[in-house]
Amino acid sequence: MDKYKIILFDLDGTLSDPKVGITKSVQYALQKMHIIESDIDKLECFIGPPLQDSFAEYYNFDEENTQKAIDFYRERFREMGMFENELYSNISLLLKSLKDLNFTLVVATSKPTIFSEQILIHFNIDQYFDLVVGSNLDGTRTAKTEIIQYILDMYNGHKLDDFIMIGDKKHDIIGANNNGIDSIGVTYGYGSFEELSHSKPTYIVKSVDQLKDILIGSQVK
Repeated sequence: MDKYKIILFDLDGTLSDPKVGITKSVQYALQKMHIIESDIDKLECFIGPPLQDSFAEYYNFDEENTQKAIDFYRERFREMGMFENELYSNISLLLKSLKDLNFTLVVATSKPTIFSEQILIHFNIDQYFDLVVGSNLDGTRTAKTEIIQYILDMYNGHKLDDFIMIGDKKHDIIGANNNGIDSIGVTYGYGSFEELSHSKPTYIVKSVDQLKDILIGSQVK
């Protein structure tokens, strides 16, 4: 196996644990829509997928109400939600190690690019990433397949074998499979082993240390 050259990281549930900020912002949006949800644990399903999909799926909002809910969500998320967040243990060390070994690191997230960039700066890990690709605030480019394709187009001088996608949800793995690149599912985030294995990733790991072993071990051939 040749070493990978370009590593794509999902943000929420892969680099950082955003539970408090996301669930409380969803809770705030629902309250504005006259729906009371007192248990934020029930809102973990909003971590990872595009908000457009989640509000429609879990609360049966039509397109107009979905957009209203997203606008309310962003009111709170912009002010405080994005910073109610913490890096997973050893992520900074992993990113530094990969960068020192001349890997190209890219964030591939359904979160709007503008918020993602601010979160990376907040955690002082923006220095490790060559590119951040997320969704647009107008609701376009939210699907992980589309986001990964955009990144592949940006690095079109490389072959597909040079890329690998890392994420904690089936959307990450499906997006990688749809684009013909390898993937790693991480179970320390918000996707279960069952969800990830059903999506057929190249690897599944349960810790950042295992992730490091695969990525850096891939060099030794």
